[in-house]
Amino acid sequence: MENQEFQEQQNTEEKTFFQSTTAKMIMVGALTLFLLIPLFFVQDLIKERSQRKSEVVDEVSTLWGSNVAFYGPVLRIPYNTYENLNVIDQKTGVTTLQRRATTNYAYFFPNELNNISKVKKNESLKRGLFNPVVFSADMNFKGNFTAPNFAKLNIPEESIQWDKAAIIVKTTNLKSIKSELKIQLNNEKLTFEPQPDEKSDYSVLATNIFDYKVLAANNQINFNFGITYNGSNSINFIPIGKVTNVGIDSDWESPSFEGSFAANDTTKVVNKDGFHVDWKVLDINRTFSQQYANVLPNLDDYLFGVKFIETVDEYQQNERVSKYGFLVIGLTFLIFFLIQSISKINIHIFQYSMIGIALIMFYTLLISITEHSSFSLAYAISGIAVVVMITLYSISILKNRKFPMFIATSLSVLYTFIYVIIQMEDYALLVGSIGLFFILGAVMYFSRKIDWEK
Repeated sequence: MENQEFQEQQNTEEKTFFQSTTAKMIMVGALTLFLLIPLFFVQDLIKERSQRKSEVVDEVSTLWGSNVAFYGPVLRIPYNTYENLNVIDQKTGVTTLQRRATTNYAYFFPNELNNISKVKKNESLKRGLFNPVVFSADMNFKGNFTAPNFAKLNIPEESIQWDKAAIIVKTTNLKSIKSELKIQLNNEKLTFEPQPDEKSDYSVLATNIFDYKVLAANNQINFNFGITYNGSNSINFIPIGKVTNVGIDSDWESPSFEGSFAANDTTKVVNKDGFHVDWKVLDINRTFSQQYANVLPNLDDYLFGVKFIETVDEYQQNERVSKYGFLVIGLTFLIFFLIQSISKINIHIFQYSMIGIALIMFYTLLISITEHSSFSLAYAISGIAVVVMITLYSISILKNRKFPMFIATSLSVLYTFIYVIIQMEDYALLVGSIGLFFILGAVMYFSRKIDWEK
């Protein structure tokens, strides 16, 4: 008899513990942590789709055209260097002195270099679900070369081959040039032709040779030429002119100005219709010379220009939203737990699981709908679908409409709050912190009268 009473008492204690608030809190907390596993799978899915988009963008860039970097024009004039060699005749043993000539090149940068570029975006290259944005650029160059200063290179006048001068330019993205390349030098027009690969990121174009002294009027050569590129991502220039002026007009609404030199703030305009930007770089603003012998230097450290970016990356937005998944699940479960504690309505752990899975479904709906529409529309559709589903499920669980309406309102406010944070950049941390502070205050207020001992 005593053993039976002891067993009943033990069962009552066990039953009391598993029905206690502490046990329920432990189970709900464990379920919240368990739901992080499918949430991590969703985040991996977002990264996979984002990587697929990057692959498509790279594929289109390879076919259409990649980054554009321009280095030129440069005046190239050959000169001879001489070396005295002792040559021994094998038959007679007589030593003779021979003079061997070697041809090298001197390079001279322009005195003035002006560029005006008009860039137009192209959104027609759709690949399946993805629509990479590329551009076409019409670039016009004008300027002049003054008399080459061979004295600074210690090259004597008699060694210079004035009649074999040429103009060269170095550029990336050679295969995507879509215009005939001709340059006007004073009154003469010359054609650029590709030169052998120098095993660098730049390809070299050079004109036919010309006689500098015949072509130069008053020791000055004025030049004028244009190039049309198909490209993507960015356009950059190297400021080799003694005075370099660059102006870019585009219908791209989200530029990022980059490089070693700042754009002119007084003329810079960026709005929803596109942008206009100017640069002016003087020779005193950079630390390289206007003339070089034997080889052109690598001047990539002096590149400047514009990067064409997408301010709205749907996959990045999806990833940012998914990082708030733990917060959404935790707060939703907390709301249900407080309602359960206040109303004394029992909610089974299985019902918590169904609610958690519905919350996870929000993120899969969001990414799948985003790929076929805008992020904002996808967010609204996914949010409404999940809120309606959980609300209807809550009505069947809680057996009334007062608490389900409160749940629907809370979830709507929470999803709206997260959407607002995602749209912000500079104030996202501030607004998020203030929002979480008020949420904590609300939880403390509504839970203040709950008897946690029962």
